[in-house]
Amino acid sequence: MISKYKNLHVAIDDQGVALLTLDRPEVLNAMSRGLIDDLMTALDDIDKNTTAYVLLITGAGSRAFSVGGDISEMGASTPLEEELFTTRVIQCCWALANYRLPTIGAINGFAYGGGALLASTLDIRIGCERTKFKFLGVQYGRVNGTWTLPMIVGWAHAKELLFSARVVAADEATRINLLNRQVPAQNLMETAMSLARQIASNPPNMVQGVKQIMNNGVGESWGSMLGMEREAVRTRLQPGPAQDSFAQFLKRRGS
Repeated sequence: MISKYKNLHVAIDDQGVALLTLDRPEVLNAMSRGLIDDLMTALDDIDKNTTAYVLLITGAGSRAFSVGGDISEMGASTPLEEELFTTRVIQCCWALANYRLPTIGAINGFAYGGGALLASTLDIRIGCERTKFKFLGVQYGRVNGTWTLPMIVGWAHAKELLFSARVVAADEATRINLLNRQVPAQNLMETAMSLARQIASNPPNMVQGVKQIMNNGVGESWGSMLGMEREAVRTRLQPGPAQDSFAQFLKRRGS
């Protein structure tokens, strides 16, 4: 268990799942400077916790994952403050995209602007009928999502969503793989937590190793990707003796 921050809440269960909740429901979990600072601190804290194997992120309340930047705070910012905040958000999204632990988003409602960008940095996204995405950067003279969205939905879909800044409802998001799956709202957290615990039950060094190989392979040739995998298997991801590995597998399957 990790104590509550001002703008979010973190709890680690006994099965290795760190649940991080963006906790500003009164403003639809809008991203203030304080929330982003808390999020960066929490990511460091969770990374240092040896009992955490999977990070699950959601938003407080029933309406939004996050609607992006806090408009009231941004409207009162100086150009320098706005630039610093934008840089901090980018740093946060990059940290999440390259986070050591596997990450899952339980996208419980609106994921707009910075909220959509943050969701797109996660490894897996599970949504419900309330889920809606909107990559609205171009609407207010910003550019974002170009490095994440094409990796998830492909070039043509990514261009359409980034050029138009239109709303993507849950059914379409599932169809284009922006959501890995869609479940009824009342089952969202149960489904996301079940998947998180299933991942956490596997050897963490192998899960984290697979993620690192895939992330590092972005932009490489197919042959290079295979080479990276084989190199990892020969070095940091060496399998144990076959008898031990199968015994552990059977033990986990029976639990």
